[in-house]
Amino acid sequence: MFAKLNHVAIVSENYAQLSKFYEAMFGMTTSSKTRPTRAVTVRDGYVGLNINPRRAGRSAGFDHFGIQVEDAETAFDRLRKYYPTVKWQERPPNRPFAGITTHDPDGNVFDISQKDMANRTDVYVENNGKVNARHIDHFAMRTMRPAEMAEFYTRVFEFTPVNRKEGDPNYYLSDGHVTLVIMPWDITDYAGTGIITCGMDKPTSSVSSPTTRGLRPSLSAPAPKAEPWSSSSIAPARWASTGSPTATACSSTFARTRAVL
Repeated sequence: MFAKLNHVAIVSENYAQLSKFYEAMFGMTTSSKTRPTRAVTVRDGYVGLNINPRRAGRSAGFDHFGIQVEDAETAFDRLRKYYPTVKWQERPPNRPFAGITTHDPDGNVFDISQKDMANRTDVYVENNGKVNARHIDHFAMRTMRPAEMAEFYTRVFEFTPVNRKEGDPNYYLSDGHVTLVIMPWDITDYAGTGIITCGMDKPTSSVSSPTTRGLRPSLSAPAPKAEPWSSSSIAPARWASTGSPTATACSSTFARTRAVL
């Protein structure tokens, strides 16, 4: 596996309280090295969730995601070759995950990290790969050119497209554990209502049973067998659990926490 989708970040005015929510509701744990005056990071065994304080001029909500790669220079070589307009910036050493921040051709910002980068600390060092029963299963973003962005993440990071139904406008890319859902953004979809801008949509959790602490189940079955990349045949995740919502819905208890952000 060349790359992992193992970092997401949200911004909240109540970031310290929110970390306790994820610990209580989803069984996430935090590192003893967390500095709560700056941000809090919790983990589910695979994904690290950064909860950052909201500063003046910054919106609350799902902010960005991060990709851990086996070799950052290989990713940069692919960017230089196939996407010369994409740039990247080295980040300050006090960030526990991000060594580099970059963007896709539509301008969606994400972090790149390598396992042995010196800045990696906290849960990103301590995550052991043993996933909690309740864990982050997929997250979504809305963008202008979903097909082209699906090709970008597949070509640069080797994520695997997974099957979708005919006519589904969304694209689904998997690292074998977490799925990135790329959805189209069209301003005409918001006629008569408030307009949501392009960017990150929401992370979604998987729970162990329909009755776990009152939570509704989301995507809880293992990812389906993937097909080779084809810009015309990427398909959505089909999950084995009878009656479970599909990735197309992208709705879960995780998303309902917006009220406390």
